[in-house]
Amino acid sequence: MQIDKEQVMELLRSKGEADKVEQADRELPDRMDTDDDVDLLSRYGLGPQEVIAKLGGGPLGGLTGR
Repeated sequence: MQIDKEQVMELLRSKGEADKVEQADRELPDRMDTDDDVDLLSRYGLGPQEVIAKLGGGPLGGLTGR
């Protein structure tokens, strides 16, 4: 699943990870893939399944309202 850096930052904010939001803004590329960028996401304590589920690509709904 393709995701934007802003979506990752929104997910981190929802988890109360303000310090990681600032770091992500500086370090992450504008677009990522949950399959290809597993290591990158894991630096922020995020797994691909969690990201997909929380951002609307899974059965748990989404933060972005999609």
